[in-house]
Amino acid sequence: MQLGARFISHAAELAAALIIAAAVAEALWRALLVFARRDRADDERKENLRLGLGRWLAVSLEFLLAADILLTAIAPSWDDIGKLGAIALIRTALNYFLQKETEAQAGRLDKAQGTGRAG
Repeated sequence: MQLGARFISHAAELAAALIIAAAVAEALWRALLVFARRDRADDERKENLRLGLGRWLAVSLEFLLAADILLTAIAPSWDDIGKLGAIALIRTALNYFLQKETEAQAGRLDKAQGTGRAG
């Protein structure tokens, strides 16, 4: 049981690392394209790039939280439970604020598209 949980936990940590690596590579590529083009849509592209990277980081945080939950379930000490609680709180806060930024960006894009059609 413990060996299986540890294996799954390490697999979740590896998945998180791969997601982060791919997200950083994609964000770097997109940033280079934005930097090379330099047009009026730069700010929107930069915000899309930043939020896209943030979304992938949030996905990786979910994998890491799953790994932490598995490891804590194996042999929980009060110290482990406290650390898991702090990690879960921090990750939940990060996801909450990322979601708020994503919603705000969607609202700005809707407003801009509505203004563009009227003008």
